[in-house]
Amino acid sequence: MNSSKPHLIEFPKIQDPRGNLTFLQNQQHFPFDIARVFWTYDVPGGETRGGHAYKTQQEVIIALSGSFDVVVKTAEGSEKFQLNRSYYGLYIPALTWRHMENFSTNALGLHLSSEKFDQSNYIRDENQITQYGK
Repeated sequence: MNSSKPHLIEFPKIQDPRGNLTFLQNQQHFPFDIARVFWTYDVPGGETRGGHAYKTQQEVIIALSGSFDVVVKTAEGSEKFQLNRSYYGLYIPALTWRHMENFSTNALGLHLSSEKFDQSNYIRDENQITQYGK
């Protein structure tokens, strides 16, 4: 599993006429154990969320409902990922600037984090990404 740069991960999808099921297992579907889970919802039209990076924390973002874009920036450049299927997640390694935008009505974003909340782990200045990445 490539964990050195942001990339989409396809999770297992069990199809059933009664409704589909997708599951995640630590270290099997992404390269860390979950220490924290949070979600974003009721984001007003035109708003963005995020706008930071983590020094050491890894993250997976999943659009459980609706859709939104995740813009990531590393020392190598930037890329935009559209999340709109609940069986895909975006893996974001440490030292990756990210923000979410273009939220659809009723979008629900699930965030799986490798570490508990720690304010000192945040990088809030986008220009510092290249400094930490050296």
